[in-house]
Amino acid sequence: MKFTEFGLDKRLIEGIEAIGFETATPVQEQVIPPIIEGRDIIASAQTGTGKTAAFLLPIINKIASHHPHEHVQALVIVPTRELAVQIEQQMEGFSYFTPVSSIAIYGGGDGTMFTREKQALIEGTEVVICTPGRMISHLNMQYVDMSQLKFLVLDEADRMLDMGFYDDIMKIISFLPAKRQNLLFSATMPMKIREMARKILTNPVEINIALSRPPEKIRQEAYIIYETQKIQLVKHILQTKELKSILVFCSTKSAVKQLSRDLKRANLPAGEIHSDLDQNEREQVLLNFRNHKLRILVATDILSRGIDIEDIDLVINYDVPHDAEDYVHRIGRTARAESDGIAITLINEREQNRFAAIERLIGIEVAKMSAPEELGEVPIYNPRTFKPGNNRRNFKKPGGKGNNFNRNKGTKPDNRNNRGERKVES
Repeated sequence: MKFTEFGLDKRLIEGIEAIGFETATPVQEQVIPPIIEGRDIIASAQTGTGKTAAFLLPIINKIASHHPHEHVQALVIVPTRELAVQIEQQMEGFSYFTPVSSIAIYGGGDGTMFTREKQALIEGTEVVICTPGRMISHLNMQYVDMSQLKFLVLDEADRMLDMGFYDDIMKIISFLPAKRQNLLFSATMPMKIREMARKILTNPVEINIALSRPPEKIRQEAYIIYETQKIQLVKHILQTKELKSILVFCSTKSAVKQLSRDLKRANLPAGEIHSDLDQNEREQVLLNFRNHKLRILVATDILSRGIDIEDIDLVINYDVPHDAEDYVHRIGRTARAESDGIAITLINEREQNRFAAIERLIGIEVAKMSAPEELGEVPIYNPRTFKPGNNRRNFKKPGGKGNNFNRNKGTKPDNRNNRGERKVES
């Protein structure tokens, strides 16, 4: 379906065409018409499906058709400042030929930024994209007039609840008029999301875009190693692969800092992004990575969703993500546009069951690679029989022959080749 078929404002179509968009994605085809009709929406859709345009375009269209306004018309609440910035950038592109104004409001800036946000809210910027905590700071000062608000968007609602923002979201909603159009987007639909939806939405249209599978053009690989071998393996991978853009995900900021330090000591300059950096530092590191001034970026999951960076050749999961969706989001940072990509996951002895669950959910058995000889003894991949505290009884020597036996039983594990790797069916 072409964007010209939605009946959007000609000025908005001009902005869409200038960006280079022509055909709507499935989520856009399903979401845009009911929003234009004024219906509430609850949509299960992940980053990469085009959901941002799905809610921005009809909102801009409605606001532009009844311009000018003196008060905030739309409030988009998101979990992270990076996502707020990205949505605001897309907003600027789509609305370029319209009179609709917008601002991103998020923590981490200085007093000058807060003053600029305050002025925009007082003057009535029409679309506000915000993180919960920062928005509450402005609302508590009682200079924000939300009485004319027409749209409330909750983006990545599941992530916001995981981050403990439920009370903040409900407090923000208490400042809004009861009559408004509500749009809720979430990658998953657990019970807590549905409970919140019942409190916020009115007779919503429910839209489900199926769980994204990792694109086939991503070559997925995994190494079964001990935790203490991970840094050495990352160094080996980075030193032997001639790639210009590499993103390494860690689940904790302490792991990000440690890995970044170790890579720099090995003459592998790496940037890092985590919550301890101020906003200016994070934006500069991200800019350097986008511009290829920085070859290696080590980051927490703050970059796994909603950050559009093309030309990433390799994604390394330093540890196994907690669920399949996070895994898909992480490795989906590579092989974007028309390029191919590689995704490598490092699995320690305690992460095997978690990775096996991810394999089941995505319907793919990821190729298990032989670790370099210099790493020494490594575990075999045997998640069904793995028990904490008993992990060194099942092991193999990387690249060795005849050493891949389960020493408890004296038998060769099922479905493994002569190097102890799982067979992957084509």
